Amino acid sequence: MKKNGLVAFLLIGIGLFFLLRELRLPILTDFYSWPTLLILIGAAFLIYSFSSKDFKNVFPGVVLLGLGIHFHGLTHYSFWIDHWGMYTFIVAIAFLIRAIKTKKGSIPGIILLIISIFAIFVENQPGWFGWINQIMYWIERFWPVLLIGLGVYLLLKKK
Repeated sequence: MKKNGLVAFLLIGIGLFFLLRELRLPILTDFYSWPTLLILIGAAFLIYSFSSKDFKNVFPGVVLLGLGIHFHGLTHYSFWIDHWGMYTFIVAIAFLIRAIKTKKGSIPGIILLIISIFAIFVENQPGWFGWINQIMYWIERFWPVLLIGLGVYLLLKKK
């Protein structure tokens, strides 16, 4: 597959999203939102990764797909779990799926999976676990600052 295959899949997915949005099909009204774009971009990464056998794009594909599904679930389903442990769960799944294909990253995936399951499902968490909740609260609240910092770092980083 050509080098620009990922860009092609991204353009096709985003183009389909905006075309369907313009057509306003009643059956798809719940999908005219930004989480759907995350799902499409994640799916494009995964389709490209598996079709080209270039598995370095599995991780971002699973993360974007997972975040899109999570945010869509939060918006449309009252039973969806709204907890910071879902974010670490999505990253854990990404590590584990990538580890299946590349044989790397299974240990961080397992550790994050254990932390996620513990954080989401254990009701009586130990007192020392409260600091993680506080850190995640600040990250959830001020994540744009992290994006700004990452952008400034990339601008100032020497090549």
